[in-house]
Amino acid sequence: MQVRFSTCRGAELVEEPTGEVVGFVFKPLIEPDRGQVLGFFIVTVVPITEGKIAYVSAMDVLHIGSRIEIRDVQCICNPDDIVRLGPILQDARPVLGQRIRTESGLSLGRCVDIQFDTETMHVSWLFPRKWFRWQEAIPISTVLEVRKDAILVQDTQQPIKSDLTGDLRSNEVYNGLC
Repeated sequence: MQVRFSTCRGAELVEEPTGEVVGFVFKPLIEPDRGQVLGFFIVTVVPITEGKIAYVSAMDVLHIGSRIEIRDVQCICNPDDIVRLGPILQDARPVLGQRIRTESGLSLGRCVDIQFDTETMHVSWLFPRKWFRWQEAIPISTVLEVRKDAILVQDTQQPIKSDLTGDLRSNEVYNGLC
């Protein structure tokens, strides 16, 4: 199933065996080279670590829906405790909040949302916003490189503009063909 992260932000994190709420999703940890969601940063409500920012790995997520179910409360940890995450946490190449521009230098806005597959945890779409307005979604297949200063995407030959309903008859390219 494809899910936009904005629908998961603030979602309850639930321990599967007990059904107890153990935290709320804060933001994803995305590996910029592979475009994969490695896990989620959460705000915990467990008494020992209440109110702290913690981490849960994507491997420990059982189901993503209106609530996110995890295997066990023991899966929640400090992200600095996981050695393999060290280079990614110190990497200055974020995906969310990063500027997006084309090869030719055209600014497309900032990436404010992503869409990912809940089975594979791979990012499939980037959603930029520019001057408080949503821009066209960008497929991950057009991303050339994630840099410290921007996400570099391929130049498009013909931009396809559709209205909010997705009706291609309002598209300038379609109207030119008819």
